[in-house]
Amino acid sequence: MKYHLIGVGGVGMSALATALVRLGAEVTGADRTLGTRNTDFLESIGVRCFPDDGSGVDGTVDEVVVSTAIEDGNPGLVRAKELGIPVVHRARALSKALEGRRLVAVAGTCGKSTVTAMLGHVLAECGLDPLCVNGANVPGWEGAVRFGRGDLAVAEVDESDKSLVAFSPYAVIVTNASADHYSKDEMDEVFDAFIRGVAGPVIDGRAIRGEADVSVPGRHNRVNAFLALKMAEALGCDADRARAALLSFRGVERRLQRHAPNVYDDYAHNPDKLRAMWTTLAEAHPGGLCVVWRPHGYAPLRKMMQSLADMFNEVARPQDMLLLLPVYDAGGTADRSVSSGELAAKVKRCALVDGFDAACDWIARNAGSFEAFATCGARDPGLPGLAQRIAALVGRAGA
Repeated sequence: MKYHLIGVGGVGMSALATALVRLGAEVTGADRTLGTRNTDFLESIGVRCFPDDGSGVDGTVDEVVVSTAIEDGNPGLVRAKELGIPVVHRARALSKALEGRRLVAVAGTCGKSTVTAMLGHVLAECGLDPLCVNGANVPGWEGAVRFGRGDLAVAEVDESDKSLVAFSPYAVIVTNASADHYSKDEMDEVFDAFIRGVAGPVIDGRAIRGEADVSVPGRHNRVNAFLALKMAEALGCDADRARAALLSFRGVERRLQRHAPNVYDDYAHNPDKLRAMWTTLAEAHPGGLCVVWRPHGYAPLRKMMQSLADMFNEVARPQDMLLLLPVYDAGGTADRSVSSGELAAKVKRCALVDGFDAACDWIARNAGSFEAFATCGARDPGLPGLAQRIAALVGRAGA
């Protein structure tokens, strides 16, 4: 079977590509941006990556795989339709790939990637050798994939486009539910329907609360660890061995990832995730925090505008500052009638900067006023590089 993945450089698609290759399939892909860390890795394991111009789609391809983000006019998608090649959503392709294993699906508005990585790590340390497909890269894995030969699979499933319905899991973790892509009530309905009829264990973070000791900082991570621990125990892991495994967990890339002792990068992009990141770092750095954030899309910014403003005004102390970047623009037909400037006008401790260079210039002028720095936001692949620039700029790199 030969698959062609459009948008293969994204973490979700690159994870699927890696899993398919490790499961024995032939895979090619296309992306608007080549030569990235993800596409370079895929090339190294035999995935030929093409420009996003339709040139990778030909008669040898059995299925073309897309995500919800791929628009109807994408050249590869148009070419597939011309050739009569079946087009499937990423979620359905992943669900098919995981057939034959007991799937533990990790759903929820916040914390999915971290819980998926924690659970995969614990199950591996307890000898169950799971196959894991995450929505974020994990240190020690092949990007976002851990290839195991056990009968268990662990996968992050997505509520943002409701594609989680493509999966029929044996067991489910729901981390939480809050307003993000949809209202909280609608999210609860989606998750309630998802867990209905699940044959194996269900760990529902909306109904059970607890904390477990874990190697990474923050109360939200102790809550994440508790959910992973409860599922591991439900799947037969020894409780003491599972607890010990959480203490050796190495974290997830772009989840409070350190680039220096006082410089962090995080994926936080909605009010709940941003609040968790900010409060965790504020507790660790009482001397002041400078956060550089890029909204990840026009529609999410428009929808969350007031809740974002309220959250930033709540968490930012007098010694803190938010540097607000322009909205990340991935192209396409988005409604661009909203801007970061509208949010900046609503936030007290905020400065608007027009790009990475301007953010670095601002920090160079004001570095002495802060104890720690953080970059955060979804989608923009340049944010980790900005964190590295800031780490070099403030002169405390090396952690």
